[in-house]
Amino acid sequence: MNVRKQYDIYFKGLGAGEHRFTFDINDKFFAAFEGSEVKAGDLVADVTLVKSGSLMRLDFVIKGTATVECDRCLADCNLPVDFHETLNVRFSDRVAAQEGEYDGEILWLNSAENELNVAQYIYESIVLSLPYQRVHPDGECDPQMLERFNIVSEEEFEQLAAESEMQKMADNPEWEKLRKLKENM
Repeated sequence: MNVRKQYDIYFKGLGAGEHRFTFDINDKFFAAFEGSEVKAGDLVADVTLVKSGSLMRLDFVIKGTATVECDRCLADCNLPVDFHETLNVRFSDRVAAQEGEYDGEILWLNSAENELNVAQYIYESIVLSLPYQRVHPDGECDPQMLERFNIVSEEEFEQLAAESEMQKMADNPEWEKLRKLKENM
């Protein structure tokens, strides 16, 4: 069974007004997205759909935890997700609306559509709500992995960087000219 189909909202038969939907987001959801940054998760997406005429407003509230790779120690790291956003949907018979055109503010759908799949929107919302730097809180990283990364001490690293810079200058004839100019002054 296609996991993404579970995130369809059938709006055609709904009357005007407010309608609520709840979607569970788990490991199978993230596995449905090839190359997903999120390995696993335990989240709930509450969607409130307000339908009127040629417009629908979907208010998303997504809460829970997502498991990603820690940027520091590469171990699994659980990060909280608390996302609140509104998606406006309009209907049109324009050709572009057939493809579900989204301009960042309004999702355009063909007036013949009767369902809206929100899986991609939920996935992107979760990924974008995660912090840019994804790390464990201080002291919670895998100490064995951190030790492997600390093969070179800070002093050795600074010395290697200085030697590398000196080598770059020695290889560049412009630096040699500058050194000679400095000696002549």
